[in-house]
Amino acid sequence: MRLSIGGLTPLTTIDFPGCLAAVVFCQGCAWRCPYCHNPHLLPAGGEAGDWEMLRGFLERRRGLLDGVVFSGGEPLFQSGLADAMDGVKSMGFKVALHTAGTHPGRLGKLLPRLDWVGLDIKTSFERYPELTGVDGSGARARDSLALLLESGVDYEVRTTADPDLFSRESLLELAGQLAGRGVTHYALQECRPVTEGRRPAHGERPGFCHDGVLLERLEKMFPAFRVRRA
Repeated sequence: MRLSIGGLTPLTTIDFPGCLAAVVFCQGCAWRCPYCHNPHLLPAGGEAGDWEMLRGFLERRRGLLDGVVFSGGEPLFQSGLADAMDGVKSMGFKVALHTAGTHPGRLGKLLPRLDWVGLDIKTSFERYPELTGVDGSGARARDSLALLLESGVDYEVRTTADPDLFSRESLLELAGQLAGRGVTHYALQECRPVTEGRRPAHGERPGFCHDGVLLERLEKMFPAFRVRRA
């Protein structure tokens, strides 16, 4: 089994709601979002023995962990992800996925295996190519959202509130679009300043996650809403 792993968090209480979990950071992503906080995971790579390493780690954690989160990078970038999830579930662990929905076809095949999904919706769908550098990326994210909502799998949709990309009005517009599509669980994530790479940090500008007026309006739009500060 081929699984390219760029990192492993052995224990988390916040990345898989209700579960003590490990986080597997999959190597590789085709999108190039300027605020990415794991840029070292973007290039494809990994070692041939990555899956055996993970399996050995999980064997030692039976009875101690409830689940495993596949994050990234972008886990859907890897064609071997389904087999890896099957292997993890065969060991008795629940499985969660953090994804931007880059490959809706792969996501659709994975959803029956999943216990929880965190789906990043980065901006309005028509603006995706501007953000990701990839034509058609907005349609992929839109299709992935539809598949997730139709699946009945527990989920959270979240948006990183980058001040370089959003105004208060555009964030509210995006949230309204998501609520209109049936999203009930939504999170606003504070953008971590970028100090290296394709653009400068946004500095000391006030963040949207501290905007009381905005947060009050968002709370009224979704039955389950949370703020995740950096």
